[in-house]
Amino acid sequence: MNLAIVGATGLVGRTFLAVLLEREVKIDNLYLFASAKSKGMLVTFRGKDYIIDELTEDSFKLNKIDYALFSAGGDISKKFAPIAAENGCIVIDNSSTWRMDETVPLVVPEVNPEDVKWHKGIIANPNCSTIQAVITLSPLHSKYKIKRIIYSTYQAVSGAGNEGIRDLERGMNGFESQKFSHQIYNNCIPQIDVFLDNGYTKEEMKMINETKKILHDDDIKITSTAVRVPVFYSHSENINLEFYNNFETSDIKNLLKNSKGIVVVDDIKNNQYPLAQKATGTDKVYVGRIRRDESVENGLNLWVVADNIRKGAATNAVQILELMLNNQ
Repeated sequence: MNLAIVGATGLVGRTFLAVLLEREVKIDNLYLFASAKSKGMLVTFRGKDYIIDELTEDSFKLNKIDYALFSAGGDISKKFAPIAAENGCIVIDNSSTWRMDETVPLVVPEVNPEDVKWHKGIIANPNCSTIQAVITLSPLHSKYKIKRIIYSTYQAVSGAGNEGIRDLERGMNGFESQKFSHQIYNNCIPQIDVFLDNGYTKEEMKMINETKKILHDDDIKITSTAVRVPVFYSHSENINLEFYNNFETSDIKNLLKNSKGIVVVDDIKNNQYPLAQKATGTDKVYVGRIRRDESVENGLNLWVVADNIRKGAATNAVQILELMLNNQ
């Protein structure tokens, strides 16, 4: 299998390599692409040095590449993913460019692996905050049928890439923000991405629309508020649900404990619940504070935490790649 990574020097690109190494994905030939400013850089993978090449329109024409993991921004994906697909490469794209395209599957392997079957050369990796949410919601929706979701997210600065991390470091050292609209150090910013005409941000609408697509249910009522917080890695989410069907909290806990990709951490007597610190560097989705919402019929509250760069981006993409390889 010949594999390319587009955006190989970025935060997610470097994590692609780490996850591929950890999961022992068999690669015959590896191609690393980035922008012109990164051309010529050396990257070591499995004891071998690789030179970063500049991504051009010829990159997929001159090399026989079977799969490509893209994480270089929406404009790059919009231009180069179709070129790759036209040259026989299957693209797994981490940007938002293709997620809501009706011809492109939006896949979380624990939730909707069957959707990879109808790809036409491009498969979309969902938004990081959506991935951890739908892994939690999928088994609940299957059993109790979700009527409404209220998302409140507390998202790490690494969701904005290397510059997001640097902005938190700048603030910690007394310097002004360069990435975010306000200083993130010692602060919470109720804005992720740009505002739309309806008053929501693009990040909030991504969660709403992507959840419906992945769960194959446009009838779920969803609202979302996304907040950037001064944490380096791992997104935290409060998810408030309203079901059509009645439930027992004990059954919810048992269902989640036995669901793929989920670790239940819910021992309030000992102050045990999911924490960003403990989720960082792992590939699981951690769920806790599982309790009934007593203000509505069939309501439930959940606290959900996951590493946004690993499961929320790189690991999910590599899992899609593994899914494709196993289905060959």
